[in-house]
Amino acid sequence: MVITSKGQVTIPQRIRNRFGLKPGTAVEFVAEGSKVVLKPKRRRTSAIDDWLAEARGHLRGKSTDALMKLTRGED
Repeated sequence: MVITSKGQVTIPQRIRNRFGLKPGTAVEFVAEGSKVVLKPKRRRTSAIDDWLAEARGHLRGKSTDALMKLTRGED
């Protein structure tokens, strides 16, 4: 593997697959002793972000009336 003049390297497909590195994944380089480690950058999430991520997609396919009834607690 060679670093280009722009400082770029290609991460092998098997490594990207193993660690879930997809296009657009934010990464960071961390110096650990005499090594440089590439890590996915973890963004901090709030409880609301976690709830939204879990809830995302659960209401697909429902009509607006059905969604409004759910938010109002109507059956």
